[in-house]
Amino acid sequence: MAFAKISQVAHYVPEQVVTNHDLAQIMDTNDEWISSRTGIRQRHISRTESTSDLATEVAKKLMAKAGITGEELDFIILATITPDSMMPSTAARVQANIGANKAFAFDLTAACSGFVFALSTAEKFIASGRFQKGLVIGSETLSKAVDWSDRSTAVLFGDGAGGVLLETSEQEHFLAESLNSDGSRSECLTYGHSGLHSPFSDQENADSFLKMDGRAVFDFAIRDVAKSIKQTIDESPIEATDLDYLLLHQANDRILDKMARKIGVDRAKLPANMMEYGNTSAASIPILLSECVEQGLIRLDGSQTVLLSGFGGGLTWGTLILTI
Repeated sequence: MAFAKISQVAHYVPEQVVTNHDLAQIMDTNDEWISSRTGIRQRHISRTESTSDLATEVAKKLMAKAGITGEELDFIILATITPDSMMPSTAARVQANIGANKAFAFDLTAACSGFVFALSTAEKFIASGRFQKGLVIGSETLSKAVDWSDRSTAVLFGDGAGGVLLETSEQEHFLAESLNSDGSRSECLTYGHSGLHSPFSDQENADSFLKMDGRAVFDFAIRDVAKSIKQTIDESPIEATDLDYLLLHQANDRILDKMARKIGVDRAKLPANMMEYGNTSAASIPILLSECVEQGLIRLDGSQTVLLSGFGGGLTWGTLILTI
């Protein structure tokens, strides 16, 4: 039986940094209001780079670290809610940019759970025994999704990309997973809705900016996601105390505080970087993973057990437990 492992990690963010003080110049807000409620102090915003540009830089870094070429890749899965276009897929653009002419490529849309959903999907491809190497990337340019006059959403989000190289392994690394969706609550977090626009329709285009019921999403994360994480741990072959780190979606520092208490783990095991990047949706977990490796917290030698959990629009939430 074939198994999959994460062999390389990388991330890339645009050069331009926009601080809370910068936002205070263009909207009714201030650093204390934003940071006290979210933990966010700045975010990276793209001037000219697209979602595929950010993802391409991540792909190049991953290949360079592994010493491989694009021709050696079997697939590219790109998680995003801010694609360059609906057709072609952003993943196809990345494929062309890195010369991965033997790889199939597609986008996956599951909002802030996107990277976890994509990584779970990729693991199944490797486990089939038919594929040996693939890239899983989360990439977002959320700066184009928000209404910059709406302080309730614009202050929260940033641009960036992160990803992993997934390869075959002789040992099992993926220990447990739980993927979930609840479309009945979809209206509390929406983006990109377009109405029918044909000569046979009388429906007008809807507002396409990101809209969020912040309280509803906060409660969803604290209640449903924390419960799901706890259940996934309980159903896995390990105990909560065996987890070295829990890499959770970087939406709000207060959410992480409450989740640590609900799950029953030390808050120090939940690293955070939303203070620098804001909420980067599908990119937040791989960016955090890559930074943890850079900082020496995670070693990529197979000796640690890590939990990844994303949650967001759909509503979607997903958890993976793996050795890394």
